[in-house]
Amino acid sequence: MTLLAFTGNRFLADETLRDTLAGRGMNARDLPRLAGEDVTPDTLRPHLSPGLFGDGGLIVDLEGVKPDKALLELLASAAVTVAVLDESPPATRLKVYEARGEVIPSPAPSKPGDVTGWVVQRCKKQKLNLDRDASAYLAEVFGADLAGIAGELNKLALLDGPFTRETVQRVVGREPPGDSFAMLGAATAGRPGEAVTQLRRLLASGEDPFKMMGAVVWQYSLVARCVALQQQDGRVTEAVAAQKLGVKPYPAKKALEVARRLNEARIRTHLERILAADLAMKRGLDASVALERLIVQLSV
Repeated sequence: MTLLAFTGNRFLADETLRDTLAGRGMNARDLPRLAGEDVTPDTLRPHLSPGLFGDGGLIVDLEGVKPDKALLELLASAAVTVAVLDESPPATRLKVYEARGEVIPSPAPSKPGDVTGWVVQRCKKQKLNLDRDASAYLAEVFGADLAGIAGELNKLALLDGPFTRETVQRVVGREPPGDSFAMLGAATAGRPGEAVTQLRRLLASGEDPFKMMGAVVWQYSLVARCVALQQQDGRVTEAVAAQKLGVKPYPAKKALEVARRLNEARIRTHLERILAADLAMKRGLDASVALERLIVQLSV
């Protein structure tokens, strides 16, 4: 009867699937749902014909499944509504969905600002009084884990608002993950406490100190080149920096933000301190201690 393919972010696609079926008079909870090893022609066939009390329907979850063309044709020829959850179908499978049914995408917000916007819109839908800073906190803490954010919003819905960042932080009880660019930005701005806090969050989240030092070296190489660009042209834009450095706009933007606080003399001093910390770590000094000392030195 109808083949509906739901693609994109798994959490959003699953929600869209349930909402779409509800709009067609079907409750997803009442429909059989086959996944994994159960997605075979033999297990599918009994569910592909109308029942005694209606047209019926079926949900097929293709996570971890590689359906062949015959199985897809079987789903497409069903006499009932078949809702397929397929996060990232290859082009060949997508063509089958488009030719034999309907594709309903649910792309995930990728950038932190996009996730914050998604939280704001979801709060409006749930009539939750979260201010934007509180929404940004959830985006910082959970990143692309939209299901985790939705769970926290459901928890907040049981409480009385309004909800500020501090209120939500107390309820959620999680620290935002560290940000290496924010760490360097705070250090070069002379805020050692904030810079060390970012470092400790990164280490607490399981970041390897040696990999972090590699990230600091790479980021500071971008900063140093941005300082040089600024000396050539004091009005360097993010787009120009990204092109000159051969990197994406985000790291170029962050490197420029740090570089604007520095000059050639300071960047040389900072690079010498980074080199000394790198050698100390390689010679056996406690890596975390060396990193923390370096971050304090960069704040001077």
